[in-house]
Amino acid sequence: MKKISRRLFLGSVSIVGTGMVLRPGSIWAGKRGLDAKPALLGGEKTVTKRFPRWPFVDTTEEKALLGALHGSGWGRRVKNNAADNFEKNYAKLLGADHCLTVNSGTSALFTMMGALDIGPGDEVILPVYTFIATYNAVVLHNALPIIVDIDPESFQIDPKKMEAAITKETKALMPVHIGGSPANLDAILEIGDRNNLPVIEDACQAHLAEWKGKKVGTFGIGGAFSFQESKNLNCGQGGAITTNNRQFMDACVGFHHQGAVLSDNAYAPGGVRGGNLRMTEFQAAILNAQMTRLEQQAKKRSENAAYLNKMLNEIPGMAPAKLYPGTTNSAYHLYMCRYDSNYFSGMGRARFIEALSAEGIPCSAGYGQMEKTPRVTALAKSRHYLKIYGEKTMKNWLERIQCPQNAKVSTEIAVWFGQTVLLGSKTDMEQIAEAIRKIQKYAKEIKDKAV
Repeated sequence: MKKISRRLFLGSVSIVGTGMVLRPGSIWAGKRGLDAKPALLGGEKTVTKRFPRWPFVDTTEEKALLGALHGSGWGRRVKNNAADNFEKNYAKLLGADHCLTVNSGTSALFTMMGALDIGPGDEVILPVYTFIATYNAVVLHNALPIIVDIDPESFQIDPKKMEAAITKETKALMPVHIGGSPANLDAILEIGDRNNLPVIEDACQAHLAEWKGKKVGTFGIGGAFSFQESKNLNCGQGGAITTNNRQFMDACVGFHHQGAVLSDNAYAPGGVRGGNLRMTEFQAAILNAQMTRLEQQAKKRSENAAYLNKMLNEIPGMAPAKLYPGTTNSAYHLYMCRYDSNYFSGMGRARFIEALSAEGIPCSAGYGQMEKTPRVTALAKSRHYLKIYGEKTMKNWLERIQCPQNAKVSTEIAVWFGQTVLLGSKTDMEQIAEAIRKIQKYAKEIKDKAV
């Protein structure tokens, strides 16, 4: 009989009580995580050092800010200023014909809807699983936000639900590339084309994400990016619009600059509406500095995500969020994964996150049920909306925006790691998987201790 090595043995046995099987050749065979107790049960933390601090800053930012401080102006009154340079470089990086900086990602969405002349009586379709800013940008125009459900495997908007929500009042489709991973663009763009509806890409979390080798934010009528402080490219607060449509860009430029008419082919009613949504030189200067690291950081996140994917795919009950076949790159602003309590002795997600956090690994439950939050449901009783749409329409709206798939994802399934976690080392990724393995092995004890 062939002698079985300890390594091969450990690589092929089940872990008692978990239903977990390590395959031969598993990178986890023989790791100390097989025996160590979780921190919640008195064991040592898996991770004792901090994950990378964000944002990365050095003398590059200092020089850029001093240049803006002592420059010819702090706004956009001179040519070839910091904002001009960023727009040119960011458009080139994304493969877009045009880029316009604004003061936030919310402003980018708001400006594009303004350029499309969306207003009272109009409907805009968006996903439930997104930051509230996507919703707010619609409501700021007094349009009706039609919130639709998600694909529970990807956490992205479900194109079938999007199409089913279209009415004669629909004026735009607004998918979100949530977590930095592309939504199902082929399906969404086809729906937009067939229904003659513009597609606004909310790419606020998706810097350098790609669909079939082409950067997101360049597929629809326009794309919105955020440079808020948590984002993969940031300047504290800021945003940008990208598009390949010159007429649409003219309309966006006019809307963000007090409704000014910039050319004869301006797309929206010039001067009717607009605001001051411009970016300052200080924001743009920091962006130019942060851009010097963007591609290298994106590569690091992708490599670490791929490595973490392999390890989590070996752990029953943990699965990375699905990427659609057209995805050639995720920005991994969020590393989103699915948790199945059935493989953790029925331990609820909240307790799992508590246990993982105790191991020194920052994680969260992600977005909740936006459609049920008071700030959203209160819209049905807003005196302005009742005046525009009527009581019957607003009551019906509350029924239209129910999202049962999101309810399960947001309360039981989703687990997030932030983008800075993916800027750690290969060892950091191994420790994340090691911590989950420890928790799974002792899941029943952790669950029972909580009672």
